[in-house]
Amino acid sequence: MDDTQMTFWEHLDVLRGSIIRMVVAAAVLAVGAFCLKEPLFNIVLAPKDSNFITYRWLGGEPFSINLINTGLTEQFMIHLKVALMVGILVASPYILYLLFRFIAPALYENERRYSVRITVVAYAMFLVGVLVNYFIIFPLTVRFLGTYQVSETVSNMLTISSYIDTMMMMSFIFGIIFEIPVISWLLAVFGLLKASWMSQYRRHAVVGILILSAAITPTGDALTLIIVSLPIWLLYEVSILIVKISEK
Repeated sequence: MDDTQMTFWEHLDVLRGSIIRMVVAAAVLAVGAFCLKEPLFNIVLAPKDSNFITYRWLGGEPFSINLINTGLTEQFMIHLKVALMVGILVASPYILYLLFRFIAPALYENERRYSVRITVVAYAMFLVGVLVNYFIIFPLTVRFLGTYQVSETVSNMLTISSYIDTMMMMSFIFGIIFEIPVISWLLAVFGLLKASWMSQYRRHAVVGILILSAAITPTGDALTLIIVSLPIWLLYEVSILIVKISEK
């Protein structure tokens, strides 16, 4: 049946079928991730030891953070949570495809073309943000906060729950931060953002980036602050170029 001739309830039925396929795909992949417990948590827990690739690259004193469990069901629930997040992440291309296939009939041809490009670029930038967090931002945060002591008589006892929750939260935050170029382009297309404005307030943006970086990774050394601030500043500069191009 032609999509333009479908009734409201028929559209809902199509949407329901798409949602069911999304849930099934994410669930199947989550089960697969759950069964691969050892390699999964080898990756997730790698940043807590000084032999992680980022620490070897930056150097520094060897360290190891011991994580503890404080609840009877906590480790099992964390296993489920991580497996579910991995399942959703791996299934996300298929989920986006189903969403686009549902929305596409309502779009004009040029809108479909631009929608595909925007979706692909936005998805790729989100993944880049997650990877930057895993390899750079989160390890630096773990090393500082995990080894920080107000006194030698006070030892850190970090729970695995706080470790996993912080990793997921920061991954999501940096995934969103890396959408800055895409959001800037969309705002420019609608005439809500000008490259001249962004250039004029560049100094203010740099100060804001430094404050944001300091808040995300409250470390005491300038090197870490620069490492965290640099990719965000580069995103801002790239956004200026993208807005300039869109204005032409």
